[in-house]
Amino acid sequence: MRRAGLVGVPRVRPWSWQAFLLGFVVVAMSAALQGVCVALGAKLYFAAFLPSLFVLGIIAGAPAAAFAALLTVPLVWWAFIPPFFRFMPLSSAGADSINLFCLLAVLLIGLADLCRETMAMISRGGLKPSGESTATNSQ
Repeated sequence: MRRAGLVGVPRVRPWSWQAFLLGFVVVAMSAALQGVCVALGAKLYFAAFLPSLFVLGIIAGAPAAAFAALLTVPLVWWAFIPPFFRFMPLSSAGADSINLFCLLAVLLIGLADLCRETMAMISRGGLKPSGESTATNSQ
């Protein structure tokens, strides 16, 4: 029987330099996509970054996804929050957007880490029975 998992998607060791390089590349690609969205009139500052953080967390692990999230905040502040391409004091709406992004990033990275660990457990053969279950009635 075939095991569950992401077929054809390579997994990267979490603390390797390849994982952090992949995080940097994902942030750059998300910034390009976000630039297109802003050019089309979108006002959601972090729209392209959240799904990419989740996928990065599954592929490269939580450290690389956290690194990417930390890179995202100053990048969005500088490039996508008006005035563009300047670090100015944030308005309350900009600060709220950054706070909400940080909250969602922590939740998505945690979920991605759980998914990654579950896929690793399934690929090893799942949970092994430890003998007698406490939930069964032995009578």
